[in-house]
Amino acid sequence: MSVKQLSIFLENRPGRLVTVARVLGDAGCSILALSVADTKDFGILRLIVDKLDVGVKALRENDILCQTNEVTAVGIDSAPGSLAKVLEVLGDSGVNVEYMYAIAEPRSTHPVMVFRFDQAKPAIAALEKAGVHIYTDEELLRS
Repeated sequence: MSVKQLSIFLENRPGRLVTVARVLGDAGCSILALSVADTKDFGILRLIVDKLDVGVKALRENDILCQTNEVTAVGIDSAPGSLAKVLEVLGDSGVNVEYMYAIAEPRSTHPVMVFRFDQAKPAIAALEKAGVHIYTDEELLRS
């Protein structure tokens, strides 16, 4: 199971993030989760939006380079050590976490972590075997 994510490559200069946010907002897309990683010259903005196709179309029409890829959204308990348990399952299965970020949802008692793995199938299999809930696109959009 996976969730579709937008990855946007941006020059590291003032105003680039607001441009993306405005284009998505004007297209009627809500941002459900985001992560920004930067270097000196460019940044990678990773987003989960409620209307992926609409968002991609709007971004490309505004000459914003983007691509979609699959990530895994995992529910964890809101308790000390819960993230460590999930990471232990992954480590024990030999899967490397390439990056991760959280979806902030103040109404939820179960935070959602978004992962990108070097080996998605073994990671998902290990998490499912350990009883970890993995979200689908539909579940994330409903929550």
